[in-house]
Amino acid sequence: MCDLHRPSLSRRSLLTAVAVGTLAGASARPQRAEAAADEARPNAIKPEEALARLLDGNGRYAANATVNRDFSAGRAARAAAQYPIACIVGCADARVAPDFIFDQGPGDLFVVRVAGNFVNTDGLASLEYGVSILGAPLILVLGHSECGAVKATIDVMKTKAVLPGHLPALIDAIRPAVDLAEKARAQDPLAEAIAQNVRHTVRRLEQAGPIIAEAVAAKRVKVAGGFYDIATGKVALI
Repeated sequence: MCDLHRPSLSRRSLLTAVAVGTLAGASARPQRAEAAADEARPNAIKPEEALARLLDGNGRYAANATVNRDFSAGRAARAAAQYPIACIVGCADARVAPDFIFDQGPGDLFVVRVAGNFVNTDGLASLEYGVSILGAPLILVLGHSECGAVKATIDVMKTKAVLPGHLPALIDAIRPAVDLAEKARAQDPLAEAIAQNVRHTVRRLEQAGPIIAEAVAAKRVKVAGGFYDIATGKVALI
């Protein structure tokens, strides 16, 4: 018998159900596509090839010899799908724009940016999407020279200053790298902390189960670290 007193589904509940169904379908699609024609994807390349493309592009950028692109070309195709060759974990610094630094076109890079280029839960979920749904074979964690977020963390740890708003969360995320840098007793504490921050994030991602850790173990995905020198425009692997 129909229960006349049973409350009807709210609009929010219906939207939630639709969203869950959409994500479930999206998760299933890559598995079917991989089984059917994985090699047909434009980004179905080895992680090493993806990294080589980035470094080649950076070489062009540093030499001021970037590729001239027609940004309208391929726009219709990109409206239907995206096939990034790499996920970039970059800093929100306005001078650090991965698409320019690596001389890549629209749709080539799946970029997650936050001050200090660390990974929180939201960033990790985005990277999982880039790897499992979009098929990116590479994750590159990109630190940079004179990183303000890392410098602020060093200063706060020295002075015990209390920052306003949500800034303490940023400091807490970068603090482990500064601790590692202090133990290293490097001549340049800031540069060492920036490098340690990249290494720390790389290790976290390599162990981030289940999605990224499994892809790394299967050698479908590589996690690498890099350092961008703002003055020269060059990227060096860490």
